[in-house]
Amino acid sequence: MTHLLEVENLEVRFALRFGDLTAIDDISFHLDKKEKLGIVGESGAGKSVTGFAIINLLSKPGYIAGGRIRFEGREISRLSAEALRQIRGNRISMIFQDPMMTLNPVLTIGTQMVETVLAHRRVGKAEARALALEKLRKVYIPSPEKRLDQYPHEMSGGMRQRIVIAIALLTDPALIIADEPTTALDVTIQAGIMELLTELCETEEMGLILITHDLAVVSQVTERIAVMYAGRIIETGYTADIVAHPRHPYTIGLINSLPGLRQAGSRLEQIPGMMPNLTAIPAGCAFHPRCFLATPECRAARPELVAVNGGRQWAACHRLELTAGRNLLHH
Repeated sequence: MTHLLEVENLEVRFALRFGDLTAIDDISFHLDKKEKLGIVGESGAGKSVTGFAIINLLSKPGYIAGGRIRFEGREISRLSAEALRQIRGNRISMIFQDPMMTLNPVLTIGTQMVETVLAHRRVGKAEARALALEKLRKVYIPSPEKRLDQYPHEMSGGMRQRIVIAIALLTDPALIIADEPTTALDVTIQAGIMELLTELCETEEMGLILITHDLAVVSQVTERIAVMYAGRIIETGYTADIVAHPRHPYTIGLINSLPGLRQAGSRLEQIPGMMPNLTAIPAGCAFHPRCFLATPECRAARPELVAVNGGRQWAACHRLELTAGRNLLHH
């Protein structure tokens, strides 16, 4: 079976004066048409770098050092800039964290949308404007004709994010990569944006990669999750299984710290310490300095992903025999 997107053994490095730093370390995952995958982890885990690497938006000194990225059956990780341009922004669109950083403040919404269409389609300006109007309606922008002639600062944060989504839809992409698309929005607007993305995946038959630090958000939107830590995927599988039966101590810690995923009245907990710097990744399991189950083996040998829960989950931990029960959520 050919997947919409296949990432195999991806490695991303940053070439610095004192040597190369590995930001993404041998990760693999796939995505099918209309499927929604969540990539979760703290800041510094490598989530956004993974998204940028898929469409090779890595800024120097970053570069893809190894692995393969196949999209619609085609290897794209080593395409020329011009060949990749036919895919980036066309078949694969990206939604960034801050819509005010994405939108040009001195151009009207209509101008920006029309320019996007003209960059990828052989159509006239009138047809491009009509397409922009259609996409604004699709993301439920009120008075879309009026909004085309407005500037980004004249709109609310939620409306700007919907416009960014409309721009991403202009080329009818097969895949959207959404990098923290609701970070600056309040809870009500967040829910509306997530509902919109979910609906668009069905109606437009798109795949979605949702990059976020919020496990509660992806638990409501995605079918599968990949949990990242220090540049590696340390647990992956079906969303419902991971939320109900997390197997890696880091995933357990993430769930313990979120009110929305805890039982009513239960105590919230925090993961001690911080994500390690790329220049100081610990030997063995990178999570062991913060782990409540760490042993000398965890400090010496890096665990590989192994199948658990009948193959519905994969986890990289030396202590999986101790994480098989729900009781660890109350350790």
